[in-house]
Amino acid sequence: MIESPDRTPLSRDFFDRPVLDVAPDLLGRTLVRSTADGTIELRLTEVEAYAGEIDPGSHAYRGRTARNAVMFGPPGHAYVYFTYGMWHCLNLVCGPEGMASAVLLRAGEIHVGTELARKRRISARNDKELAKGPARLATALNIDRTLDGTDVCAGPDAPLRLLTGTLVPSDQVRNGPRTGVGGDGATHPWRYWISDEPTVSPYRAHAPRRRST
Repeated sequence: MIESPDRTPLSRDFFDRPVLDVAPDLLGRTLVRSTADGTIELRLTEVEAYAGEIDPGSHAYRGRTARNAVMFGPPGHAYVYFTYGMWHCLNLVCGPEGMASAVLLRAGEIHVGTELARKRRISARNDKELAKGPARLATALNIDRTLDGTDVCAGPDAPLRLLTGTLVPSDQVRNGPRTGVGGDGATHPWRYWISDEPTVSPYRAHAPRRRST
């Protein structure tokens, strides 16, 4: 449980920096999701950086499409994508407009709205699993494609926003290869997490899909 996190909203300038600076600096920040059902707040504990057209692991590696267009827009907006035909994932766009870099929010510790998250994540065995992994995080927070392009710096009435939260000391931040990324981007150590944090998802190396015969 985090005591008295800083409620100061993160500014546009926070996101208007290189993705490898923004990503580890998101750890410990407070993500707020407001819906008609109530509000959930969580402390970010695990993220991954994706560096746009120079990064083989990024959705923007081959250029702009209808799906990834938000990544090319101004920083401080949400990029939400649908994957495997069933899950949504939430990213935050950062860096200069046109660079298409973003940070995937992989996991967090929910400290406000736990009961609401439990209703959305009925398969979770305990509260540490409510947002343990990007799909679980999105499900707990009711994230879908309608939030794609949402300005997370818009103010207190925004459905999704970021607060300063509680900063993590640098000696508690770890990094390593991104989960499930293969090819030339497999070894990039751009996954960041809080050391010894039970809400962090397990690392899994890329496993190529087998084509059906």
